[in-house]
Amino acid sequence: MGSVLNTVYNNYLAAYSPRQLTKYDTHKKSELRSVYNSIVKLNKDAPWYLPTTNKDTQHYAVSLKENARELHNAIAQLGGLEQDSMFRKKSAYSTDTEVAEAAYIGSDALTSTSPEFDLEVKELATPQENLGYFLPDLATTLSPATYSFDISINDMNYEFQFNINEGDTNRQIMDRLSRLINNADIGIQANVAESDSRYALRLTSDATGVPANKAYHFRVSDDHTSKASGVVGNMGLNYISHSAGNACFLINGEERSSSSNHFTVGKLFDVQIKAVSPEDKPVHIGLKTDTESITDNINQLIGSYNSFIRSAASYLETQSRSRQLVREFSSIASHYGTSLENMGMHLQDDGILSVNDEKLQQAAASAGNDLSSFSVLKDFSSSLLRKSDQVSLNPMDYVDKKIVAYKNPGHNFISPYTTSAYSGMMFNSYC
Repeated sequence: MGSVLNTVYNNYLAAYSPRQLTKYDTHKKSELRSVYNSIVKLNKDAPWYLPTTNKDTQHYAVSLKENARELHNAIAQLGGLEQDSMFRKKSAYSTDTEVAEAAYIGSDALTSTSPEFDLEVKELATPQENLGYFLPDLATTLSPATYSFDISINDMNYEFQFNINEGDTNRQIMDRLSRLINNADIGIQANVAESDSRYALRLTSDATGVPANKAYHFRVSDDHTSKASGVVGNMGLNYISHSAGNACFLINGEERSSSSNHFTVGKLFDVQIKAVSPEDKPVHIGLKTDTESITDNINQLIGSYNSFIRSAASYLETQSRSRQLVREFSSIASHYGTSLENMGMHLQDDGILSVNDEKLQQAAASAGNDLSSFSVLKDFSSSLLRKSDQVSLNPMDYVDKKIVAYKNPGHNFISPYTTSAYSGMMFNSYC
C-alpha cells in the first residue's frame, strides 16, 4: 500500500507543485497560527455559495493564489518584510553572462571588503542519455499486441503500456512513446532523433551529475513487465549513449566540482553556469555599486508587479471579476502616481508600470546610500504586500459564484476552510 500511496503522491506533486520555492515559503508556528486566524476571521460572516466545479475557474483561482504568493516572495526578497531593509539588497554582476550568471544571497550588511572571485568553467554537468537503435521508417517487426516496459528513476518504478497495431511503423511507435513519456513528467525528456532517414528514440534525464551510489539516473527494462515484452530490445532503449557527468570549474584557481550547473559559493553567491569558459579568460563575479543595486531592486519590484497584472489580465475574457483585481492593483499604483512619475515610473492605462531607466538611475545616484527619498516606493511595496496576502488568502473573492445564503450576523459557526474547499485547492506546501 505504501508504494501505491507514493505513486499517487508523486503524481499529484508533479501536477500541482508550486513554482520555485524560496525561504519565504517556510513558516514558524506563530505565522501559521496567524494565517489560520485570518482565515477564520475572513469566513466568519462570509456567505455560503455553491462549490466551483468548472475546471477553468478552478485553474484561475489556483493561478491567482500562486501569482499572489510569487509577488509576496519577490517583495520579501527585496527586504519588504521590514521597512528599513527595503531596497538594500545587494546585486551581483558577472563579466560574461553567456558563461555564468550570479545572484547575491549573503547578508546586505557587509562588514569587510566586498566579496568577489574569478570563475573558470572547464566542464558543464551533463545528464544521462539513452539513445536507441536507428531504425528505418518501415513497418515494425513487433507483433500487434499490448506492450509495456518499466522505467526506474528516483527509487520509483513506472510502467508504460501502449498498443502496437497492424501496419504501425517504427517512427509512429517512437512518436507515441515520446508523447507517453513526456506527458508522464517523471524527470525524463523523450524525443525522436533522425540520421540518414533512420530514427531512434532518445531519453534524457532532467537530473545532471554523477548519481550517488548508483550507476545510472534511470534504467529502462521490460524483463518483469505486466504486458508483452520486446520493445526495449527491439528499439535499444536500455543503451546508455552518454553517462551523466559532474561540472568541473576553478574558483580563484582552485578546482571544484558539482553535480549541477546551479550551485552556491561561500553562502554568498548563487551561480548558474551555462557554457565552458574561453581558454585563460575566467569570469569575474562580484557586487554592483549601491546605485546599481538600488536600480536593480526597483526594477525587480516593478517587474513583479507587472507580471502579476499581466497574469490577471490574461483572464479578462473568461473571468469577469479579474477586471476588478486588475483595477484594485492599478488603484494602488495610481495612489502613488505622481511620486512614481518623479522617479521615472509611468502608470499606463492597462495598469502596467513602464520605467524610464535613465531617470531612475539619476534618482538612485542622487540618493546614494540614503534611501529616505524612496519612502514612497517603500509604501507602495507595503501596499502591494498587503494586497497580495489578501488575494492569496481568498482568491475566491475574484471568482464569479452563486450565493446560496447569507449568514445571520453574530449567530453563525466558524468555517475556517471555506476558501480552500470552494476553490478546489489541494495542500500546496504552503499556507
